[in-house]
Amino acid sequence: MPDYPTLSVTLLGAGQEVGRSCCVLQYRGKTLVCDAGIHPAYNGMASLPFVDELDWSTVDAILITHFHLDHAASLTYIMEKTNFKDGSGKVYMTHPTKAVYKFLMQDFVRMSSNSADALFTPLDLSMSLSDIIPVSTHQLITISPGLSFTPYHAGHVLGACMFLIDIAGLKILYTGDYSREEDRHLVKAEIPPIRPDVLIVESTYGVQGHEKRDEKELRFTSLVHSVIRRGGHVLMPVFALGRAQELLLILEEYWKKHPDLHNVPIYYASNLARKCMAIYQTYIHTMNSNIRSRFAKRDNPFVFKHISNLPQARGWEKRISEGPPCVVLATPGMLQMGPSRELLELWAPDPRNGLIITGYSVEGTLARDIVNEPEEIAGVKGNTIPRRISVDYISFSAHVDYPQNAEFIDLVKAQHIVLVHGEQMAMGRLRGALQQRYKDREEVKIHTPRNLETLKLTFRGERVAKAIGTLAANPPKPNSILSGLLVSKDYSYTLLDPRDLRDFAGLSTCIVTQRQKIVIGVGWELIRWHLEGMYGKVEEGLDQSGAPTMRVMSAIDVKHTQEHELTLEWESSASNDMIADSCLALILGIDKSPASVKLTTHNHSHDHAHPHADVHEDELIVRIQRLAMFLEAHFGEVELHMPEGSQDPTSGKDDAVTDPPGLLIQLDEAGAFINLVTMTVESSSESLKKRIEAVLDMALTTVSSLSESYTSDVPLVVEVETSEKVKADVAVDPTQADDPPVAKEERNAVFDSKLPNADEAVGGEGQENGDDSDGTEDDGILQVHG
Repeated sequence: MPDYPTLSVTLLGAGQEVGRSCCVLQYRGKTLVCDAGIHPAYNGMASLPFVDELDWSTVDAILITHFHLDHAASLTYIMEKTNFKDGSGKVYMTHPTKAVYKFLMQDFVRMSSNSADALFTPLDLSMSLSDIIPVSTHQLITISPGLSFTPYHAGHVLGACMFLIDIAGLKILYTGDYSREEDRHLVKAEIPPIRPDVLIVESTYGVQGHEKRDEKELRFTSLVHSVIRRGGHVLMPVFALGRAQELLLILEEYWKKHPDLHNVPIYYASNLARKCMAIYQTYIHTMNSNIRSRFAKRDNPFVFKHISNLPQARGWEKRISEGPPCVVLATPGMLQMGPSRELLELWAPDPRNGLIITGYSVEGTLARDIVNEPEEIAGVKGNTIPRRISVDYISFSAHVDYPQNAEFIDLVKAQHIVLVHGEQMAMGRLRGALQQRYKDREEVKIHTPRNLETLKLTFRGERVAKAIGTLAANPPKPNSILSGLLVSKDYSYTLLDPRDLRDFAGLSTCIVTQRQKIVIGVGWELIRWHLEGMYGKVEEGLDQSGAPTMRVMSAIDVKHTQEHELTLEWESSASNDMIADSCLALILGIDKSPASVKLTTHNHSHDHAHPHADVHEDELIVRIQRLAMFLEAHFGEVELHMPEGSQDPTSGKDDAVTDPPGLLIQLDEAGAFINLVTMTVESSSESLKKRIEAVLDMALTTVSSLSESYTSDVPLVVEVETSEKVKADVAVDPTQADDPPVAKEERNAVFDSKLPNADEAVGGEGQENGDDSDGTEDDGILQVHG
């Protein structure tokens, strides 16, 4: 089975639960962690994600979607109390998130410093803050080669984002908490322009639907007004930042429209929120058009006329309880402790008072339990308090409901959907609804992993190489072969011509010329005889220094540099090195060869041609004869078809194409024609055609010498000049009829300067460095002068 790359998704938190979000992504040796929160229902170490299950020194980056505690509060612990800093990991969040996160965590440390369950100190927080890298939405961040991400607006709270992550070409969209509804100050979540392979999405509300915004706001303001009319106090537990700002904008607008409420104060019991309001005003440009247009008119929406911050003097809760009706927004939103819990215990026995739960409440918290309207509630000190306060739930939660979530999933079009940040029952219902929705699309898979349950997703991606530069100038035709350098960078592939390497890849090429000197005790002619026997045609001439030189397979120069010395010279490559090794072995074994002994035993006045050497007569005729003999051995009589008045098969003229020469084969009742120009087979019998094609392929390989087989794709051009005129004998392979005629080599010639010189350094492919003295490229053409 092929070893396809596997993406591992492990939840250290928020797996079939809400709280302590922490998602680990591992793919192709990269490790990424999305969010690092705490569980609001627990304290101390119990509130952390399962941090012991990961070697944090291997983490490449931690991405924080927004500043809420259930997504960011364990970050300092991970950075300072684990081995995270032993590695090279980085931490990223948006600019507004980092600004708010600083104040939020300072408040968190202050609240927990008096407890034995404190997770870290103010010093730990200060040290970790300096290592957090702020980023902007739509900014492409490359963490390391093959690992990058882009943040997109997620709605929810100021600075919240979703991350489109790219790991070695695999696209993963991690939403965090997001909202698709544009409210009074935030934009709605964006749809990334790139389709991801995997979508990791929240499932907080399961299949529930939110109330329409206008109806919800009307019910909210009417409920607040009714509690005020009956002389009670209104308590709204909220998170310090997020939905609280939205509620303040709604109340401010309602108070402006109702003068009878101007004497009823609205208090925001959060010193943290007062500090962070400056951050909201700083990042006006990240909010929706309504806020930006008001701010442009010098109407700052976050400067409230009817809302004030509570004084921080001790005992203010009791003084407000004994005072006239008022509205108080107090933290924390889950009623665990702090001002909201103290006010609830003071106001719970009075039926005139009202409690309004405005956001999502995590299971196991008092905010979730009190929605069921119990007769009694437990006090922080363990006492029992009767509950007569009215309790209402109006969700202003900035999480998507089912219709919004389903629409978003449809638009994203991911193959794998991983549900996180949802209670088991709600997540199960959502999974069932989505499976029903996509029952006709088998490729869409829905996953609901539990904490510490590793989800493995296998992807069989196609590797695509983009041709650029010179190779892209002429689009390739079907079935054509495109050759070039394959450059791999950050898991992407590019195909380019070696001459374009410097321009497009910033790299340069060079050619390594190797030389090997050996001592010989045999004659030059005997060496040539053996080389021709092994490699077929061998080119012979003189190099620039006048040394007799033979070129083997257009790759290896064998030079007679001294009386008993040979020098082998070649441009290093995998194939050339192999040929050079074989040449060296052949030459070193010449004096021990029985053929050498027989050849040199008697003096004679005639040459011995090696039986395996290339024939230097009419190569075309010899080649066709050999081919016909091979085919006759398989199919019987073969007839040569040469139409009268037709051009030579090497001419390349039009009539050579319309009525080409060929070989006729008749087998039983079926016949076939082999075109000697294109070397293609035509036959009415498909089975005979396939048989002949297979035999023809073997025949072409068999009748060609080793040299011809090696250099057939790039024919060697030799120009022969005399003092009077240019003589050229045409020698063309019938398989290359469209190529220009090539001239035949003559012996006792002097090699041109394009032959590598032993004293010169050879430049890059195509002579990128401009070292050619004549200003031309070394195109592999060998010129000899008579």
